[in-house]
Amino acid sequence: MPRVVTGRYKGAVLFAPKGDMTRPTTDKVKESLFSILQTRVTDSRFLDLFSGCGQIGIEAVSRGAECAVLVDKGSEQISVIKRNIDKIHAGDDIKVIRSGYDAALTKLGEAGEKFDIIYMDPPYKMAEAACNRACELVFQYDLLNEDGILLCEHASDLPFDTSKMCLDDVRSCSYGLTVITFFSRKNPSEVV
Repeated sequence: MPRVVTGRYKGAVLFAPKGDMTRPTTDKVKESLFSILQTRVTDSRFLDLFSGCGQIGIEAVSRGAECAVLVDKGSEQISVIKRNIDKIHAGDDIKVIRSGYDAALTKLGEAGEKFDIIYMDPPYKMAEAACNRACELVFQYDLLNEDGILLCEHASDLPFDTSKMCLDDVRSCSYGLTVITFFSRKNPSEVV
């Protein structure tokens, strides 16, 4: 079961959808991710695409993010996310959107929303295409704040070509079978 690693909800064990439709990020990857992001999370606006059980967005709020928007298209996933939010009593800090990632990005962009951190954990087989499309929409709608970053979790054993994406590929961090690639609007030497 996923759990909140640190912050105001530290130790909370979260519900996860049944079956293999979701793949919660491991504690090791989550701890490494937030160790890299530590100075960026406080007071940030956080967007979690392909949220699954909501653990990454919930972790961000637990660590001091101003707010998190959690997006998933599955009804079971949304139900689990809402149960987790109720369990930790997160209240108005977390907004949930039931939608595909591309429709959610379009809707948020049309509403003029901006984020400091956009995290996406798509099914690994579609990660490259989903990340490419997300980068296009983030660029089109100017969804990232000036120093904002987009992160995509993907598999180390599946091709992932970042050369044609609309955002700068800043760096990748590998954790066994999992890789997180960071993208930014800025010069890669100035980010993270």
